[in-house]
Amino acid sequence: MKRLHTKSQNFLRRPSLVKTLVGHSTLKKTDTVYDIGAGSGIISSVLANKCAHVVAVESDTRLLETLRDNLGAQPHVSIVHGDALTFELPTSAYKVFANIPFHLSSPIVHRLTEADNPPEAIYLILQKQFAQKLLIDDYSFTGLLGACIAPTFESRIRFKLKPTDFWPHPAVDTVFIELLRREIPLLATRDMPRYREFVEKCFSRQKYFGTLGVGDVKPSEMTTEQWIQLFNAKA
Repeated sequence: MKRLHTKSQNFLRRPSLVKTLVGHSTLKKTDTVYDIGAGSGIISSVLANKCAHVVAVESDTRLLETLRDNLGAQPHVSIVHGDALTFELPTSAYKVFANIPFHLSSPIVHRLTEADNPPEAIYLILQKQFAQKLLIDDYSFTGLLGACIAPTFESRIRFKLKPTDFWPHPAVDTVFIELLRREIPLLATRDMPRYREFVEKCFSRQKYFGTLGVGDVKPSEMTTEQWIQLFNAKA
């Protein structure tokens, strides 16, 4: 299938690689899993043999026909023609396992982590540079989004991929990341909108952040514990 550059499409080449990635996840036989940007179904086909129910979401009409040909007869797979940012999320428990378009990484992570019913776990193939900004307690600099999701999700890179794992080969380094929802959130759900607003204000207004008594630390250098303490002190 020819790639559409406007959709940041890089297709995985081997089901065996998907099986390896599944081995680095918490997926179980009882899980419902959403494959966002399912393409021709290489991920969904592997998940169908691992999980109770797979929902394959695809917006590209060219790929949708191939997806239906490949997986339409699978009893454990539901195919949804929908956009990654607008398709209906479930109200019951679910997980996400997907090779999403790179240009939609930030809005997709925002949408899933801020949903009324967020996934129990999110597994995504992302650009390494973007993924590292989600690792708030790592040695790398954390981005705004990483700080925003820290009270409710734990993030870690589970696997590093090679350019030859895709077609066409991406010009950037890619990784497989896990966002695991905390069993006990560090902040109450009702406080999360105010917390996100607070973090956004700290990142966008350096002078304001400098008045909070954190010394020479930058917002991108703050740990999860420091953000929680600072928010609670100012709430």
